[in-house]
Amino acid sequence: MTDRFKQMLLSRRHALGTLGATALGTATLGHAVPAFAQGAARQPNFLFIMADDLGYADLSCYGRRDYRTPVLDALAASGTRFTHGYANSAVCSPTRMALITGRYQYRTRAGLEEPLRGDLGLDPSHPTLPSLLRQQGYHTALVGKWHLGSLPAYGPLQSGYDEFWGNRGGAVDYFGHDAGDRGDLWDGDIRIEEAGYYTDMLAERSLEFLDARAAAAEQPWLLSLHFTAPHWPWEGPGDQAESDRIDGRLVHFDGGSLATYAEMVTSLDAAMGRVVERLAALGLDDNTVVVFTSDNGGERFSDNWPFSGVKSELLEGGLRVPMIVRWPGLSTPGATSEVPVLSMDILPTFLAAAGGAPDPAFPADGRDWRPALSGATLPDRPLFWKFGKRNQKAARLGRHKYLSIDGNEFLFDIIADPLERANLKDRQPDIFAQLKADHAAWDATMLTDPAARSYGFGARDLADHVGAGD
Repeated sequence: MTDRFKQMLLSRRHALGTLGATALGTATLGHAVPAFAQGAARQPNFLFIMADDLGYADLSCYGRRDYRTPVLDALAASGTRFTHGYANSAVCSPTRMALITGRYQYRTRAGLEEPLRGDLGLDPSHPTLPSLLRQQGYHTALVGKWHLGSLPAYGPLQSGYDEFWGNRGGAVDYFGHDAGDRGDLWDGDIRIEEAGYYTDMLAERSLEFLDARAAAAEQPWLLSLHFTAPHWPWEGPGDQAESDRIDGRLVHFDGGSLATYAEMVTSLDAAMGRVVERLAALGLDDNTVVVFTSDNGGERFSDNWPFSGVKSELLEGGLRVPMIVRWPGLSTPGATSEVPVLSMDILPTFLAAAGGAPDPAFPADGRDWRPALSGATLPDRPLFWKFGKRNQKAARLGRHKYLSIDGNEFLFDIIADPLERANLKDRQPDIFAQLKADHAAWDATMLTDPAARSYGFGARDLADHVGAGD
């Protein structure tokens, strides 16, 4: 075993010992936070944008070749582009559970399932990113997708948001704003009907929010803008006829194309442009943190290069996502960072910058990664995933990743081998055994889903990517 890996194991053991008691980042950070991040004269505003099913290389600044995303490219050029950004899950609602709680989604019953049963959702008593920021004086809003439980028991207004405008379910038609035979467009807890292409409508509502916040300049705010693009149904802004054809049949396998997908992503980019332009026009951009990411890896029309795997798979293509951060006074324009960051890191990072802390009864599993924005290399920490479909398990520490699929086990060097082709478990048995044991120890602290209901629309056979295993 190398000295370098021994050092990482010491960090791993320390981090594992803090699970369920303290935030990983607080326990292992070990870097001085810049003066700006320790407490500015003004609390920063937060604009958090999440795309839906956007693949790692679906932005031109991450490598997409057949279209351009100039707005998000410019955002990356003005801030930090993370190349090891991860979603907490390979599907949607579990990632959103981790994002809003700052904890592994497997700590909650609802975080284990996709799609959610009607009686499951985010417990309104659980502290959340918006509820904790409200305690720090923030005004909070969600515009777009919720997907963490249905009324009357669950909803954004029940979990800390002051405002909500968007859809509650996992997918919605871009023109009809329905899911099957049910309308799914809401203003607060009131179902509404409006005309328009959904991506553009979300941008318009966000502009209204920014205008209102500019008029209330003394109060800091959080805007969570959760686009549904480029999630199916496959409809670009000119595809009203396609919406009529499928008639609410959202899960359709006879539609879509690379051209349609390009229209969906570029319309998302253009909608982003409207929001960041208004932010600047209102003079809010100098004190607003902007974060853009995706809830999981890409689907059938995505470009996940240089990774294999898609949504619903714990290969890198199902987990690795774009992560762009523009933080005035902290991020360096045009910088890239190789520090691994996860969805659940957003809560402790934003909360610390706002002057708050997680509820001690619900300590964060994520960590504050602001030092990475100033160029620091944070200590390695173990990262863990599990997924009911095909009994998938994954753990990453440093450059090594343990992966198990239906009992077939692998060890990859994902720095040298991002495609996850060369199984090193027999060449590096100590590392393999340790990461496997780490995952088992971590999993023993999490809930287990006996139903294993997780799904994977558009998923391919994992054995096609990594071989037959044992």
